[in-house]
Amino acid sequence: MSNSTNVRLTGIVTGIVQGVNFRWFTQRRAADLGLVGYVRNRADGSVEFVAEGVREALERLLDHVRVGPASAVVENVDAQWGIATGEFYRFEIRF
Repeated sequence: MSNSTNVRLTGIVTGIVQGVNFRWFTQRRAADLGLVGYVRNRADGSVEFVAEGVREALERLLDHVRVGPASAVVENVDAQWGIATGEFYRFEIRF
């Protein structure tokens, strides 16, 4: 993967997003889109994800997490764009 074409998307998802398969949902969508990074629950009840890849795929991931899995209620996604670091090799769920 070349960092020249890749960007980084960091997002904090709030709402009813823990205990509803949100991490699994995000991991599957990201992997299907060819993205690398991670997703994890935060102590405040939100979910954080960091993904790297081509911008178009990241925008599609953002569309997915704004909806979430069927049992989730997404209130907000605070998304920030940045420069890819190339530190990830796959998209994983972190605990």
